[in-house]
Amino acid sequence: MIILFLHLLIQVGLVVRVLLRPNRQPASRIAWVVVILAVPVVGAVAYVLLGEVNLGRHRGERMRRIVARVPELANDFDRRLAPPEIPDTYRHLFRLGESISGFAPVGGNRATLMADSNAAIDTMVADIDAATDHVHLNFYIWLPDNNGLAMVAALERAAQRGVTCRAMADDLGSRRLIHSIHWTRMADAGVHLARALPIGNPLLRPLGGRIDLRNHRKILVIDDGITYCGSQNCADPEFRIKAKYAPWVDAMMRFEGPIARQNQILFASDWLAHVDDGIDALLRRPPVQAASEGFAAQVIGTGPTVRASAMPELFASLIYSAREELVISTPYYVPDEAMQSALCGAAYRGVKTSIVFPARNDSFVVGATSRSYYADLLAAGVRIFEFEGGLLHTKSLTLDGAITLIGSANMDRRSFELNFENNILVYDPALTATMRERQDSYIARSRPVDAGTVAAWGPGRRLLNNSIAMLGPIL
Repeated sequence: MIILFLHLLIQVGLVVRVLLRPNRQPASRIAWVVVILAVPVVGAVAYVLLGEVNLGRHRGERMRRIVARVPELANDFDRRLAPPEIPDTYRHLFRLGESISGFAPVGGNRATLMADSNAAIDTMVADIDAATDHVHLNFYIWLPDNNGLAMVAALERAAQRGVTCRAMADDLGSRRLIHSIHWTRMADAGVHLARALPIGNPLLRPLGGRIDLRNHRKILVIDDGITYCGSQNCADPEFRIKAKYAPWVDAMMRFEGPIARQNQILFASDWLAHVDDGIDALLRRPPVQAASEGFAAQVIGTGPTVRASAMPELFASLIYSAREELVISTPYYVPDEAMQSALCGAAYRGVKTSIVFPARNDSFVVGATSRSYYADLLAAGVRIFEFEGGLLHTKSLTLDGAITLIGSANMDRRSFELNFENNILVYDPALTATMRERQDSYIARSRPVDAGTVAAWGPGRRLLNNSIAMLGPIL
């Protein structure tokens, strides 16, 4: 009887906590209340482990203190540059981006879309080999495979010739490299290393914050003038830790110009949250020379240290801004109601709206959840394609042949609320045309999904998809 009373007391306490927790969607509150009440003990344990965005008190305070300095550093840099020309039609998108991370759009940038994953790593290695001052790197997944070790060797060569190299990898996503001899050898060669969001003892980790809050960013900055942004981890496309879904198909862009400083500051916010390192002088250097014919771009970094609605706001604003065409590729689609409505609304108002998913998803749960939204998207007129050439991992959005968003953020709850993400928003018709060609190449290797296909799914499959989707608010 006492045990039952204590259990009920714990359930009531957790329900009250769910209802009082700030920055939570009503659907998420309902889902957690149902889980806590309907699944005794397991539901309570699940909420304690996964129910709250908790970085841990000391870690969270330090990270928020560092992030609070980003607008100051960004403003000190941005005010030395002439504001870029952006049509009024799209200026509001960059104002929203600035409200998220503190970076104003900067002009005078150039970019090249890498041909594929191997070409991206080859170009990164070449840039590191040409570095003269510093190399800063941050990857979610860094594997000890061909491409991963090529990056290791390039950093060792750079450090040995006197270039300052700072490299950070997520402690969970890159655990194979971190616990290998290659990590030790990099340190011995003079590379400064840090583990992002270290796990420590997995059994004790929940006491100091959620274990699944991860640094999902993919950043490389070289000599303050070159940077990379996209979906690619530091690994072979064969991605041997999940080889049955290979190849992983990514898009990575190489940028030159003032935008590199913004990625530099974003990297520094991650680095300084884990390492005591006086790099302020580097962050306050005069900006690199902007190209006279360059385009406008803006870094947008999101995560648990910025407002919870930041990434959904950005996606929804981009979708609502489309007037003629909207094309999206994403491997993980677990939208909130506002985003699903925005996509349907775009198609209803006559925007040619297309979205490309992988045909085989490495997450069965996310794949089933995504498909639960197909019927409503198709009814609105959204064209859906399922890519069959491997796991399409590219996160890209283009609108009206003028705006491109590329980076690490997926259209799912993890990217919205849990992961640290980095993206670059670009106004440039030429670069957008290049990205559209890549998106068209994905569509050419995809099978179209129509209403008849979805209608032919049996009741068992629909029941499974919709049942899993009910957990969307807590995935």
